[in-house]
Amino acid sequence: MTDKTEPILRVQHLSTSFKTDRGLVTAVDDVCFEVMAGETLGIVGESGCGKTVTSKSVMRLLPEHITRYGKQSKILYKDFDILAAGEGEMRNVRGDKIAMIFQEPMTALNPVFTIGWQINEALKYHTKLNKRERRDRAVEMLRLVEIPNPEQRIKEYPHQLSGGMRQRVMIAIALCCEPDILIADEPTTALDVTIQAQILDLMNGLKEKFNTAIMLITHDLGVVATVCDRVMVMYAGRVIESGPVHDIFHNPQHPYTQALLGSIPKRGRKVQGAMLPTIPGIVPSLWELPDGCRFEARCPYTDAQRCVHEEPELAPGPDNRPVRCHYPIGSEKERPAKLTTGVTG
Repeated sequence: MTDKTEPILRVQHLSTSFKTDRGLVTAVDDVCFEVMAGETLGIVGESGCGKTVTSKSVMRLLPEHITRYGKQSKILYKDFDILAAGEGEMRNVRGDKIAMIFQEPMTALNPVFTIGWQINEALKYHTKLNKRERRDRAVEMLRLVEIPNPEQRIKEYPHQLSGGMRQRVMIAIALCCEPDILIADEPTTALDVTIQAQILDLMNGLKEKFNTAIMLITHDLGVVATVCDRVMVMYAGRVIESGPVHDIFHNPQHPYTQALLGSIPKRGRKVQGAMLPTIPGIVPSLWELPDGCRFEARCPYTDAQRCVHEEPELAPGPDNRPVRCHYPIGSEKERPAKLTTGVTG
């Protein structure tokens, strides 16, 4: 069993860029974080902020011929350097030590092979089980993820299952070799709320059973509040705030985090005749990033000089949590006059 006091995954100064017809574009910029054994780290932010690119960088699933990593970038699984590993070494790690649940199981599962065949493939490559033992293990995993009649289901094809069932199959495939790290990329996005709750409960239970570390990528802060221990907020390719879930939800220090939390509909809030809170504007294009703070154009507290021209560092905020802001909420720094519209509602 892995020691819970030691990071099982360390991502250091990760910068991921892509070669394009217009030149090199950086989708993830100087991202640092750690994941401990047996904990769930939530990575949140709007679409295009770099969540999925970060997770696929950890798995080395991005197209190698157009992907470039920064010279200081390091991704360490225990003492194994992922970015320095060869493709053969990575095949031994993927699915066995680090596994991933993709956002849309219908595109991740192969439509021409049975469910049993696809679970068997991972077991055949990563274990020494014989054919009968692999079949028994496949049935056991389907039963573990609460799929009824697993002996019959292993003979069926993905199109014969519902969306919730296919997602459970993806979890079964990801966990069949008992990985140390599970990356879940929007695992409940396409599911109704009842199935979503069941999948989250299932992931929580399996985390406790296998002591698996989970990286949960989502834009749903309600999901984060339900299952995560820590949360990392990303914006335009950078980490802008991180810390324990309770602290982030009850004491956000970055205006973007505050705006995200403020835009969640709350039970009991009277909205008749009023607009729900929103964040004005859009995420800046990766081709046209501002010189200063990347959230500046949408921030309700913009300083016309410092925020526009000087990019803030990720530094300890008022309660020593990392935050990327010149004027963290709750700090003793005098906040400048409000110069832009900011969060409405």
